[in-house]
Amino acid sequence: HLSRQPLTDHEKRKQISVRGIAGLGDVSEIKKSFNRHLHFTLVKDRNVATPRDYYFALAHTVRDHLVGRWIRTQQYYYEKDPKRIHYLSLEFYMGRTLQNTMINLGLQNACDEAIYQLGLDLEELEDIEEDAGLGNGGLGRLAACFLDSMASLGLAAYGYGIRYEFGIFNQKITNGWQVEEADDWLRYGNPWEKARPEYMLPVHFYGRVAHTHEGPKWVDTQVVLAMPYDTPVPGYKNNTVNTMRLWSAKAPNDFNLQEFNVGDYIQAVLDRNLAENISRVLYPNDNFFEGKELRLKQEYFVVAATLQDIIRRFKSSKFGCRDPMRTSFETFHEKVAIQLNDTHPALAIPELMRILLDIERLDWEKAWEITTKTCAYTNHTVLPEALERWPVYMFEKLLPRHLQIIYEINQRHLDRVAALYPGDSDRLRRMSLIEEGDPKRINMAHLCVVGSHAVNGVARIHSDIVKTTVFKDFCDIEPEKFQNKTNGITPRRWLLLCNPGLADIIAEKIGEDFLTDLFQLKKLLDFVNDEMFIRDVAKVKQENKLKFAACLESEYKVKINPESIFDIHVKRIHEYKRQLLNCLHVITLYNRIKKEPNKKFVPRTVMIGGKAAPGYHMAKMIIKLITSVGEVVNHDPVVGDRLKVIFLENYRVSLAEKVIPAADLSQQISTAGTEASGTGNMKFMLNGALTIGTMDGANVEMAEEAGEENLFIFGMRVEDVEAMDKKGYNAREYYERLPELKQAMDQISTGFFSPKEPELFKDVVNMLMNHDRFKVFADYEAYISCQEKVNELYRNPKEWTKKVIRNIAASGKFSSDRTIAEYAREIWGVEPSDVKIPPPNEPRE
Repeated sequence: HLSRQPLTDHEKRKQISVRGIAGLGDVSEIKKSFNRHLHFTLVKDRNVATPRDYYFALAHTVRDHLVGRWIRTQQYYYEKDPKRIHYLSLEFYMGRTLQNTMINLGLQNACDEAIYQLGLDLEELEDIEEDAGLGNGGLGRLAACFLDSMASLGLAAYGYGIRYEFGIFNQKITNGWQVEEADDWLRYGNPWEKARPEYMLPVHFYGRVAHTHEGPKWVDTQVVLAMPYDTPVPGYKNNTVNTMRLWSAKAPNDFNLQEFNVGDYIQAVLDRNLAENISRVLYPNDNFFEGKELRLKQEYFVVAATLQDIIRRFKSSKFGCRDPMRTSFETFHEKVAIQLNDTHPALAIPELMRILLDIERLDWEKAWEITTKTCAYTNHTVLPEALERWPVYMFEKLLPRHLQIIYEINQRHLDRVAALYPGDSDRLRRMSLIEEGDPKRINMAHLCVVGSHAVNGVARIHSDIVKTTVFKDFCDIEPEKFQNKTNGITPRRWLLLCNPGLADIIAEKIGEDFLTDLFQLKKLLDFVNDEMFIRDVAKVKQENKLKFAACLESEYKVKINPESIFDIHVKRIHEYKRQLLNCLHVITLYNRIKKEPNKKFVPRTVMIGGKAAPGYHMAKMIIKLITSVGEVVNHDPVVGDRLKVIFLENYRVSLAEKVIPAADLSQQISTAGTEASGTGNMKFMLNGALTIGTMDGANVEMAEEAGEENLFIFGMRVEDVEAMDKKGYNAREYYERLPELKQAMDQISTGFFSPKEPELFKDVVNMLMNHDRFKVFADYEAYISCQEKVNELYRNPKEWTKKVIRNIAASGKFSSDRTIAEYAREIWGVEPSDVKIPPPNEPRE
């Protein structure tokens, strides 16, 4: 039964209850609407519809169901005037929108049936949609999950970011090397966004500060316009539709026409590109700071436009008095919360100060009190190379007034520290917002800590590290400011959408309420020994594996053994995430099979996927090494189908939705103390994969929830890593002591995997042997023996599946609904609401 073809998606969906039973009225209504949209999509001279025409017709049909709810939600906020949450992020990694919208509006089954009756395949249409890849990885995807949860919890929330014309690059693998391709995701238009030119706003750059009798004024600036594009964000079946507002840069019509290019009209018009480049492309770095002027412009652009928008909305809000305008800022922080997703939008702090001081004419103390009570900061990493430190000279040129304000913030901050610790000049140096040196730099994390009322890490272990190391001095002074908010993922996309088979067998056992209260998954513990349920869970996994194997075989022309362990390591390629440790395990397995070809090995398909930042040489070499090892392993007849290595090309949200439900083993193997949280780890857990991982990030809490014995935990803990840093890490001593490690390294360095270029991997070998910050060899032995435990358990499918059930049952904590409820209560001072706004077809009270 295991190798038979999986059910088609349509057959599966016919059996599925969780997505809601489609009423016949809905189906005929959707068909009518679809045909109407298709009719208007097709231009007169083009009578043949393409699959893309069908996709757009369906997207517009679904969008029609959003619009009434969207308008009504915004009206409701205007009348009730709740505190509004503004989530500022330079990344929103949204993926595809169609299926998620159908699910959250309860339309999936009706659409499926309607499309089926029209002789089309819903899954094929869904696959036409481009991913909105406006993010690099965890930080940007977290922002997307948070938007879903804020809407599902009925919070009046707005996501604010940049509408990049080109998102994260598409990755092609050519001869085993990564090649980047521009992601022209808007080429065919985006049915989910609405341009709002009526809310276009000016953003200023450059210029100088004039000292007038009324105080400082920022003058002689260059203006760029920020054009908002709004995307609706529907909550799950509660009729709430919030807004993600992304800004696009537009040159003003007189741009460069008056001053510089006297008479050169053509050149002046061409130069408009300079202004509009601000929103052209996403910087493709994950956990790495690149101090480019264009990036600083992006950071100020989003902040300046957003704050004008927030203040406009604050001033015009209806709030129970006859006054058409709010004039006092006394209550600003009671009506406005601003969450800074990492330091990228840190300029919100000096920009809000500038507005309150220079435009609204408040005094410093009042302006500062309002600013700190409004802003809160989420830290996403402790890696030093990721911390933003902007050169002062760049500010001097680009944002001269903000530099003055930051100097003043710093002066007052240091005066306070000096009063608490007289004579401790070293502490003043450590805590300053300005780092002396050549060049002088502004430490944006320090700015965020000083200018916010709450600072949080994204997993318990990470928040502890933040308090005891990176911001220890700040925590000594204001411990109450520091919090933990462990990350989460939305169960709508990461269970119901991507794994309907699993969602359904869960719903059969415990009902459907787990989709909005994931803690209910605990009830599955009652079925951990239920033979039927064990069989059902295993069967869903097997069907997901068959379906994914079929994808892989058509894509990579590699025959996959569906009985093998699907061992999956997908995330950005980075030394700290230790794809190299995985690679050494693969080589070790290969060598063992070659050594004892007649021994029975548990078969494995190792899949590694992820993008390397284009300028990150070592990450690109790691990809080349993985693909080169795959070339050797996959073509060795002695190995057969016992081991396969596949590099998954162009890993992105829409591919994750296919990979994760098919995984048996989830690799989360960063050096302890380096991965702030991770969220992929949570997605695998929820979808019935077992984790092999270090005690790092949220793995620690996953092990706590499920019981450490239900994960494959190995390797050094944070304390061990610290101890090793004190004593010094010596890679060579492991290389000499561990024969299998030595063999693998020798094969890499002598060109066994690159016979045409024996020297190809010398940089990788040199790094591992002589300056490996992430101590790959130190965890090698523990990792290999832990992988043997994986094989052992996999030989006993029933015990394996019981561990899977225990993991799923324990994953309730890792819903982004829980995370957002904690932000709401403990940082923003608002209560989630289960009020269901009446749908558009019902009269309002």
